[in-house]
This record gives sequence, C-alpha cells and structure tokens, in this order.
Amino acid sequence: MIDSDLAALYQDIIIDHNRSPRNFREIPPPRHEADGYNPLCGDRLSVYLTLDGDRISDVSFKGSGCAISVASASLMTEVLKGRTVADAEALFERMHALLTGKETESPEIELGKLEALAGVRAYPSRVKCATLAWHTVQSALAEDQQPVSTE
Repeated sequence: MIDSDLAALYQDIIIDHNRSPRNFREIPPPRHEADGYNPLCGDRLSVYLTLDGDRISDVSFKGSGCAISVASASLMTEVLKGRTVADAEALFERMHALLTGKETESPEIELGKLEALAGVRAYPSRVKCATLAWHTVQSALAEDQQPVSTE
C-alpha cells in the first residue's frame, strides 16, 4: 500500500510530465519510428529514436492523449535515452509487470520516477494508456512498420 505522501508525489510527477512533456519532438531522419493508437481512450503517439550501435542515443515522441499516456511517454523517453536496447527491453518487461500487478523483484532494474505509474494498475482500463508508448518503442526498435494498437 502506498502512503498518502508518496501517492501525492507520484501524482505530482504524472501531472508535471503531462503538462510539460519531455522530449516532445520529432527526431530528423535517419531514425527508427513507430505509431501507436489506443482506441479505448483515443491516445495517438509516434515514437522516434536513433541508435548508436546498440545504444539509444536519442528518443522522443509526438502525439496526443490522456494525462497517463503522455506522462508515461515522457517518463519513458527520459529513462531510455542513453540505455542499450537490451536495457530498454528489460525495462519494458519490468514496466509491464508493474502496471499489470505481476511485478517481480528485479533489483538490477531501477525504475526511479517510473514508479509514479504504479497506481495505474488499480484502474485496469488505464493500463493500456500507460503501456502504449512502451509497446510503440518496442515496435520502433523492431522496425515494425505496422501501427501498434492496444486492442
């Protein structure tokens, strides 16, 4: 159970990242990119990234959506920049587990501010909002040209 002070801090982080999303821009080509759509909420995001070998040298997003999807995308871009593709995949798995309530202890993967999204699991219909950017970045890394849908 999250205490009220911690819950308030997490809510403040989500509000801040929704109002002032970080890395909200297109990266010029050459780049990897993917589009994602959550028909339930109407969220539409495009994720852009550049790789330097197996390291994500830059990552950004554009689009519109609810506060949860925008905050999740903003937080994700901050955390992924500078990480390896393997780190990004491990973070995806850890975030998916956190948001769906199937979390396991993985001390080697520190979530930091991403923990702010943990409260979403109490609202199953919002989990797709929080995971949209993560699924979309996975598609961009795989160079999959099909748009990502949460349905």
